[in-house]
Amino acid sequence: MLEQPSLPRRGLLAALARAYNKHQRAYYDPQRQRLIELRDLSRTRKGLHMTPTRIMAAAVVIVGTGLALQAASAQQPGTKRTDLQRHDLSVPGREVVQVRVDFDPGYVAPMHTHPGEEIIYVIEGTLEYEIGGKPVTVKAGDVLFVPAGTPHTAKNVGSTNGAELATYIVEKGKPLLTPVK
Repeated sequence: MLEQPSLPRRGLLAALARAYNKHQRAYYDPQRQRLIELRDLSRTRKGLHMTPTRIMAAAVVIVGTGLALQAASAQQPGTKRTDLQRHDLSVPGREVVQVRVDFDPGYVAPMHTHPGEEIIYVIEGTLEYEIGGKPVTVKAGDVLFVPAGTPHTAKNVGSTNGAELATYIVEKGKPLLTPVK
């Protein structure tokens, strides 16, 4: 035979139902065997002590983390990098990375280096590179080789979008691009 719940339990079930109907503004604490309303949490010893100061501090940390991540992964204005693939090579400590880089008209990439070789295939537009102090102009269908550690820059000298397929054969674990000061 099934046992009927006692009156206190029925009262608890009713309170839980009310809390659910109030968008879960309470929870049941099994140790205390009673319903704890969320507004009472800051007053309980074992409850969650979320004072307005702590709430603001948590919000600042969350927003700050989001801004830092956005800044770290932000594209430079005038260019868009699309990572296509990244694979380990049979040579220990080396990997290949392939990226599509789009340049707005007139965009100039800052002088930089890579921890390995870069092989460039120009997909569209006309791009002007300076590699180790020597200028080279290339158009769609042309290829270019940049030796490891060589400072270089690129500029879209055309009036339309310029794009390259950049293939890097680099040391694994190092930053793909290092700005030159």
